[in-house]
Amino acid sequence: MDDKLSIRVNVAERFYPLKINRGDEEKIRKAARLINEKVLQYKQRYTDKDLQDFLAMAALQFVIRLIECEDKTDVIPFREQLKDLEQELEDYIQNKKKSNSVL
Repeated sequence: MDDKLSIRVNVAERFYPLKINRGDEEKIRKAARLINEKVLQYKQRYTDKDLQDFLAMAALQFVIRLIECEDKTDVIPFREQLKDLEQELEDYIQNKKKSNSVL
């Protein structure tokens, strides 16, 4: 069975044929819808610009959101803190074992 699906996606008044994984269809269509909604918002707000400007502004806004989400989900500092805590616990357990063996 072929897991690929051929679809046509409308982005900013242009249709793009795509061959995608079946499981990605909903995500891709939602992405196209969000882009079109954002472009429409800019169209209604700025009448002196062209479609390319609206696409660029929408792309910029979405990438800013992406960067903000990536920054929020940066787990490296937490990993370092967990590593430090793990070391402290190991040291504590070792010291506890030593003090119990002396008694």
